Amino acid sequence: MARFLLDIAPVRDIPAFRRLWIGSTLSMLGSQFTVIAISLEVFELTGSTFAVGMVGFFALVPLIIAGLYGGSIGDATDRRSAGLWTTFGLFIMTVALAAHAWLDIASVAVLYGIVALHSFAQGLNQPVRGAIVPRLVPMRQLPAANALFQLTMGSCLMVGPLLGALTVAGLGFRWAYTVDVLSFAVSLWAMYKLPPLPPIPGEDGATSKAGFRSVVEGFRFLATRPNLRMTFLLDLAAMIFAMPRALFPVLGASVLGGDQFTVGLLTAALAAGSVLAGVFSGTFIRINHHGRGCAAAVAAWAVCIMAFGAVILVASGGWGRDTAWPLVMSCLMLVAAGVMDSVSMLFRTTILQAATPDSLRGRLQGIFIVVVAGGPRLGDAAMGTGGQWLGPGFAALVGAVICFLLVLLLMRMFPGFMRYDARDPQP
Repeated sequence: MARFLLDIAPVRDIPAFRRLWIGSTLSMLGSQFTVIAISLEVFELTGSTFAVGMVGFFALVPLIIAGLYGGSIGDATDRRSAGLWTTFGLFIMTVALAAHAWLDIASVAVLYGIVALHSFAQGLNQPVRGAIVPRLVPMRQLPAANALFQLTMGSCLMVGPLLGALTVAGLGFRWAYTVDVLSFAVSLWAMYKLPPLPPIPGEDGATSKAGFRSVVEGFRFLATRPNLRMTFLLDLAAMIFAMPRALFPVLGASVLGGDQFTVGLLTAALAAGSVLAGVFSGTFIRINHHGRGCAAAVAAWAVCIMAFGAVILVASGGWGRDTAWPLVMSCLMLVAAGVMDSVSMLFRTTILQAATPDSLRGRLQGIFIVVVAGGPRLGDAAMGTGGQWLGPGFAALVGAVICFLLVLLLMRMFPGFMRYDARDPQP
């Protein structure tokens, strides 16, 4: 049975990774307190859902810009130092959020400004943090290490918003932001305790310099590496065409009945799938054919979203007032989709870390951050538009069919990806 469960060997055997994982877990949980608190505070100040939506805009643009630049920093400098300073920047922005609440600065403009700066610091930090992991963990344990991060991320996404909302309701915005400050203090300590991680020269014997010219070198490398490109294309196909979360509000209000709790239940179902995949990650971390596993997981994600769309269509057409069974089945389909998304992410992350030379890992992680952040945003726009024109059921079904067909097309265009073997990682 143990072979099917989460492999905790990286946490057990590698103290530096253990500290990094604990710090990252606590900071991810604390950040969910901040995410929900910001949304609730903006709505309390404005009464506008548009104003709440603008929080995402002010967060996305700095994240994309800084994510690319942060990757070049991670390749040009000692990653421990870069990680420490960027984590400290995040910590300062988190303190600023708490300070504005304790000082009763009721200003949406101030919140937007802090969100933008916080997101910029996050963009600098995440590529460096992602490039650190392969320097701490042996290649054979990378899948297990990534599965641990997937488990904690899914768990935080599932329980963090609920705990954050309860904290805001019971103690106010001040303490919700303060929880995030305390959690980031642990992350800062974990980064401080890392060993030195100086840059490793590239094939030409030289180390890169931080800057956007260095970022261009990362894109050039990606353009010549079909296996790495395939991981990005598969993710974009899934997130742009088959990410259903933009449909959750209208489904909660109409087809599935209920209220905001229904929307929260649908959102939690995706995160629950990620947790389930993490708990039973022993099932697939020993698979060596990561290319086949990744493509199969994205195709299975599309099938799950097709089934979700079919349930919505049936519920719209004839289940009458009984919304219990459609809601249960929708959640089950989303849990299954969450499992497949987590498996896909595990394989894609491992391929990116293993097949990229260390001298370029930071920059490729930066591009990865842009794709991970931007793809779902584009997917929200596409699915929201489709839901308006076709209705939510058809939008989910058609989008998932497009995703599935794109996976088949990409498999045909990049046959070498299906032969990718973790024992001999080739970019």
